[in-house]
Amino acid sequence: MAVSSSHYDVIIIGAGAAGLMCAATAGYRGRKVLVVDHANKPGKKILMSGGGRCNFTNLNSTPANFLSDNPHYCISALKRYTPQDFLELVDRHGVEHEEKAPGQLFCKTSAKDILNVLLTECDWAGAEIRMATSITQVQPNETGYKLNTSSGALSCESLVVACGGLSIPTMGATGFGYELAKQFGLSVLPTRAGLVPFTLHPELKQQLSPLSGISCPVEAHCHNHHFREPLLVTHRGLSGPSMLQVSSYWQPGDEVHINLLPAQNIQDDLFTLRKHKPQSTIAQYLNQHLPKRFAQAFNELQGWSRPLQEYRNPELEQVANTLGNWTVKPAGTEGYRTAEVTLGGVDTRQLSSKTMAVLNRPNLYFIGEVVDVTGHLGGHNFQWAWASGVAAGNSA
Repeated sequence: MAVSSSHYDVIIIGAGAAGLMCAATAGYRGRKVLVVDHANKPGKKILMSGGGRCNFTNLNSTPANFLSDNPHYCISALKRYTPQDFLELVDRHGVEHEEKAPGQLFCKTSAKDILNVLLTECDWAGAEIRMATSITQVQPNETGYKLNTSSGALSCESLVVACGGLSIPTMGATGFGYELAKQFGLSVLPTRAGLVPFTLHPELKQQLSPLSGISCPVEAHCHNHHFREPLLVTHRGLSGPSMLQVSSYWQPGDEVHINLLPAQNIQDDLFTLRKHKPQSTIAQYLNQHLPKRFAQAFNELQGWSRPLQEYRNPELEQVANTLGNWTVKPAGTEGYRTAEVTLGGVDTRQLSSKTMAVLNRPNLYFIGEVVDVTGHLGGHNFQWAWASGVAAGNSA
C-alpha cells in the first residue's frame, strides 16, 4: 500500500455511535478521516438498541442523567451539542420518529434510519470507513501515531478511541479501548455492567418464576436514587426499566427497595377498606391495583389470608410497609452479556472536557462509552455519544 494512501489526519477506532459522529464532524472540517473497526458491519449496537427502533436521544437529557466519578466532566460537551441539535440532524434527513415516553425519541420504523443518517453524513464529509480490520499495535511516532492492522500499516496525526465498553460481547465488544488507555499511561476506573437485569437467589427466583413476563408500574430505589418505571419479572430474575435504572447504582450485597403501589396511600387504603368492607381481603385489594397473577402470587408469598377485620392496626401497618417497601436482595446481575452499558472506564480527570483529548497528549482522544460517563436508560447514552463525538471531531 502506498504511503500516501495509508496516512490520515484522523483515525477513529470504533464504528459505533460516537465514532461515526466524530468522523462526520472531523470530515466536514476538511480533515482526512478513517474509521476502523474489527466488526464486519458498522453500528451494530445502534441497530439492536431500543428493540430495533433506537432510542436515539432524550429531549430532557441533563448532566444529572449521567453517572461518573467526575460528574462535572460531561457538562461542557452536553451543553455544546444538545438533544435539539441531534433532532435537527435527524429531521434534515427526513427520519420519522416518535416520543414513546416523556422525552424519549425512537425511530418510527427502524434503527437503520439513524445508522443511515450517520453513514450518509460520513460519506458527505468524505470520511472513509474500513470494517473487518483488527488493530494489533498502536505506537506514537514523531507526527502522531502508527497503527499495525490486519489491512496493513496506517498512520495519523490524531487518534480517537471510540471502541465502546464491555457490554454485549456478542456484538463484538472488547476491552481494547481500556488497554490502549493503559498503554498510554492513563488510569482506568473499575468497570462493571450497567443498565442490566438482576438475578435472584434460588428461593425467591422459584417463588416468582411462574410470574415470568408480568410487568407492573413500581417505584424502585437503591442508594437514594429513585426511578418510577415498570418492573418486569423474568425467568431469571427482575428486569424492566426500573430495575435496569437502579442496577447502575447497585453493588453486590445491596438491597433494592420496591414500592409496588406508588400511586396509592396503602395504609390509608387498608384502614378505610377494613372500616367499610371488613370481610374483604388483602388479596382483593391487590387485585384492584396489580396484575391479577402478580397480586395472587405476592399475597401467597406473604401469607395474607385472613379477612381485614382480623388484622389489628400494627399488622396492617406492616402489610402497608411490605407493599410500599418490598426489599429484595439480588443474587447479582446478568453481567455484560445483556448489559446495555459499561460503568467506569477511562478516568475523565485526565481528559479535556472541551475536546475529549488526553491533557498531556493533545492528539489522543477518548469518546463515548469507553470513558467514565454513563447515562440513565432512555436515550441519554446516545446523547453522550453524539456530544462527545462532536467535541472530539471539532478538535481532532
